[in-house]
Amino acid sequence: MVTDHDVIVIGAGCAGLAAGLYTARSGFDTIVMEKKNLGGELASRQLIENYPGFPDGVQGPELATFMTKQAENYGVEFVTDEAASIKSKESYKMVRTVSGDTITCKGIVLATGSHPRLLGVPGEKELTGKGVFYCATCDGPRCAGKYVMVAGAGDSGLTEALNLVKLGCKVTVVEFMEKPKASQIMQDRCAENDNIEIICNWKTNSISGTDWVTGVEIENRATGEKRTLNVEGVFIRVGQLSNTDFVKGLVNMAPNGQVIVDQNMQSSVPGIVAAGDIRSWSPAQISTGVGDGVTAAMTLVRYLNTRG
Repeated sequence: MVTDHDVIVIGAGCAGLAAGLYTARSGFDTIVMEKKNLGGELASRQLIENYPGFPDGVQGPELATFMTKQAENYGVEFVTDEAASIKSKESYKMVRTVSGDTITCKGIVLATGSHPRLLGVPGEKELTGKGVFYCATCDGPRCAGKYVMVAGAGDSGLTEALNLVKLGCKVTVVEFMEKPKASQIMQDRCAENDNIEIICNWKTNSISGTDWVTGVEIENRATGEKRTLNVEGVFIRVGQLSNTDFVKGLVNMAPNGQVIVDQNMQSSVPGIVAAGDIRSWSPAQISTGVGDGVTAAMTLVRYLNTRG
């Protein structure tokens, strides 16, 4: 069957861009489908210090631009749309989009990344965009100079805290577990900053405010003590959830929603590979996402070559 394209890469984060680059360089007609900004999570990150090849770090949007341009140079076409569902036939795949289009191809790379996990507490939904945010790079300036809270003391949470103090904020980081999950270097950087406080073994009960956040009630998990933080902003970084609803029932998935793959990023469906945050056991790092994209693309290229 003649298809619209050879390869559809769904998601234009680091994994999707790397995959598209490799399939296009291998001579396959490739489109990369992205519903939002090209670069995915990269576009919302400020200084990235642990990506190899940049000894002084690199700005996320700059790295996203480099990757996008490189893929374009090898013929990748970018489409602004979102996959709603996929059907797999013996010789081709069909991707139905949210806009109503149906696009056919011979192979698919799933690289749709993840989205923030919610706290699920009273006030969070009502005050989202009104002091409740999920990205300091995107929305931190709206809280410049204010007392704010960051929920979550993993690497992403402490990165948010360090970004916020650059905007003149005083930050309390509230961690549910008994100790921070962040790397030691991130903990050390926060400990050196007098405007960052980290408290562990506390849970968030509710977020208050009418037109804007005015406070957060937290509770000590060991003693039951309750406190109110009179913050004017809350930045939530308590984990990510895979964007895989559109492939439920098609490929085998883990209980957490990630696509189960083998060491070659091959899913349970021939001709469909997965890369980045959405694949099982992902370390959720930019560098591993790029590696996943390359591995997935090479697996798909072998599959397409054997199919003629």
